[in-house]
Amino acid sequence: MKKPQFISAISLLLISSQLMAQTTLIKNVNGYTFTDNSLTQFSAISFTDDIINKVYPIGAVLPASKGVIVIDGQGQTMLPGLIDAHGHVIGYGHSLLRVDLVNATSELDAVNRTISYAKDNPSMSWILGRGWNQVQWSNNSYPNAKSLDEAFPNKPVWLRRVDGHAGWANSKAMALAGITSASKAPVGGDIIKDKNGLPTGIFIDNAMTLITASITPPSPMEDKIALKRAMHSLASLGLTSVHDAGIEQKDIALYKTLASEGNMTIRINGMLYLPSTNWQQQLEQGPYRTEDEMFAVNSVKIQADGALGSRGASLINDYSDHSGHKGLLLHDKKSLQHYIDFAMNAGFQVNTHAIGDNANKLILDLYQQAIQKSQTKALRHRIEHAQVLRLEDISRFSSLNVIASMQATHATSDKNMAVTRLGGKRILGAYAWRKLLDSNTIIAAGSDFPVESPNPFFGLHASITRQDHKDLPIGGWYADQKMTRTEALRSFTIDAAYAGHQEKLIGSLEAGKKADFILLADDLLTMPESTIWQSQVSQTWVAGKKVFSAIDVPSVE
Repeated sequence: MKKPQFISAISLLLISSQLMAQTTLIKNVNGYTFTDNSLTQFSAISFTDDIINKVYPIGAVLPASKGVIVIDGQGQTMLPGLIDAHGHVIGYGHSLLRVDLVNATSELDAVNRTISYAKDNPSMSWILGRGWNQVQWSNNSYPNAKSLDEAFPNKPVWLRRVDGHAGWANSKAMALAGITSASKAPVGGDIIKDKNGLPTGIFIDNAMTLITASITPPSPMEDKIALKRAMHSLASLGLTSVHDAGIEQKDIALYKTLASEGNMTIRINGMLYLPSTNWQQQLEQGPYRTEDEMFAVNSVKIQADGALGSRGASLINDYSDHSGHKGLLLHDKKSLQHYIDFAMNAGFQVNTHAIGDNANKLILDLYQQAIQKSQTKALRHRIEHAQVLRLEDISRFSSLNVIASMQATHATSDKNMAVTRLGGKRILGAYAWRKLLDSNTIIAAGSDFPVESPNPFFGLHASITRQDHKDLPIGGWYADQKMTRTEALRSFTIDAAYAGHQEKLIGSLEAGKKADFILLADDLLTMPESTIWQSQVSQTWVAGKKVFSAIDVPSVE
């Protein structure tokens, strides 16, 4: 008699579970997704809780709506949720709480913005900010501590360059750090000094730690606030998932806490930064993901070199505009090999920042050896940025099954200085999206926020047009390297998901996958190319829940 009672109890649980499940049908949409690698259109989608049940092609008969929440999409375009394959989430969150120097027009403008911020935040012991870019200024020169000293003689100021690979300090900050004319930069860094040998306040790459060591790090609560603010902001832009490029153990713990609280607005695929505190022990625990798939760690992030704008990118030959200077490797070859080998042997995907052609060649060489030894070709290791490549190295990506994780807006931001830095020959292997695609390389798109805006439509626009927001240059910068609209959308959806080993979970709208999608008024596939960057998201849904809405679309039944 006990056995039937047991079966009956199970049946009741199943019935109860089915009653609790909620099915939603969104109809009357101009939908696009990828099916079997082809772009297809659809008119409606249904999902139960966070899983897609069915995607209805145009003209399909929709099911009865009894017991179903039905939403009229009002003809809006529906796309799979967009994925940024390379961003810095906590850094972005903190940038929302600090001096915003993005698009500052001059050194004076940057100083004035800092003064305004300081007036609004008088309790700050340090003034911190980010976003300046001397390449955008008429004098094209690094700023100087002196301009900050006039406004801040007694309060330390530290302002990171837009790419995060250089910082600008005032004299108070340098005094607290013990910086003098005798100070020497660590390996992989540089202290810019004037003709008299005095520090100007500019610190490049590893030398930045000389200043940052004196800054009290954010508290766990400040990090949590920054992280939550960042995820809400990213959702409003149409991002449903981000690969967080360089997190530490404390960040993993914070993400786990937010996930347990149900406070993950978007999905995060974290890359453990190497080297960081206890990184070996973290890797020995193996890849991790939460049960609801909102947070995962299955990869590592290593930095090989610096950035092109600060001349920190490691080049094989001298910079065209700086004789005798080839940039910087942030780690020696032996250390890089150790990090790569350890991570691959632990079963982690390895994602290495490489911008200059020397750094890219070196990492491809090290990958080739390590992949063969560890037999991890299937882990789809990545090069982050892959910005300046020797033409002969381009085909190596596909042969090694290495993904190019690239940021299209870097090209449109760098176009005013890249040829000057690289010259007319090397530029042919830079920002070479078409050459990589034609060699069967997967490109995963991102933005590198807060270096660039996290707005994915800026990246889509740059990928398709290779122009800035003023439609310059006419026809596009090295226009032969453009992506098609379909390729660009792939790079922000299914190919970005593939780059995170999540293509069976997200990246396209198909039965069995997670209900992550966005709605927008414009049709990305037919609207004028020049206006793609102006696209506005009306709604963002993650795991079947609406996490952002600019305009509420009411249910009709």
